[in-house]
This record gives sequence, structure tokens and C-alpha cells, in this order.
Amino acid sequence: MTDKRIILSGLWVSLMLTYLLGDVLRIFSGDFVAGEIGGMEGTPVIWMAAALMMLIPIVMVVLSLTVRYPLIRWVTIVAAILLFLFNLVGLPTYPSLYDKFLIVVGLVFNGVTAWYAWKWVTS
Repeated sequence: MTDKRIILSGLWVSLMLTYLLGDVLRIFSGDFVAGEIGGMEGTPVIWMAAALMMLIPIVMVVLSLTVRYPLIRWVTIVAAILLFLFNLVGLPTYPSLYDKFLIVVGLVFNGVTAWYAWKWVTS
């Protein structure tokens, strides 16, 4: 049986790659304006907040492999729910069909991650 930590790490990597795919498609489709985020001019605070949100899945890959159970179980649940809610609130702001689709895919990854961590019981 595959270790639960590896599965959780894979889910976090999949989520991050989904986010990156959305960014790449947005650039190539021309659905972005340099220096803006969500139609607002980017400020250092906004860019820092965006960087922190995008770092969550990256940091969770490492934490999933290194932090002891049961702490990592709860950290995973909280992080997945936080990102789920963040993306759910942002879903209506994306005009493109591909963006909405990828956000929904991300929501599914967050839901599966939270569910998998919730069901995690050591034997």
C-alpha cells in the first residue's frame, strides 16, 4: 500500500500544477494585464498575499513528508479547506471557461486532500 504521506504530497503537487496551468493559459490567451490582479493594480501587499497563497501547496508537499502524525493530518485539513474557500470565493471573478474549469479541478483536489487527511488513521 502506498504511504499516505506520498499520496498527500502528490495531491498538493497536482494542485500546484493546476494553478500553474491556469497562469500559463492566461498568459498565452492574453487574458491578463501586466501589473494587475483581479482587475486591480497590483501593490506590494497584493503581490505578497498572492505569493503566500501560492506557496501553501508547495510548503505542504514538504510538510506532508516531514511533519509527524497527527499534526500533519490537521495541518492538511486546515490548508486544504482554506484554499478551497479562497478559490470558491474567487471562482466568479474569472471570465474564461478554462479558468473556471481549472478552478473547479482545484476545488476537487482540495476536497480530495481534505477528505483523504480526514480519513487518515494510523494502524
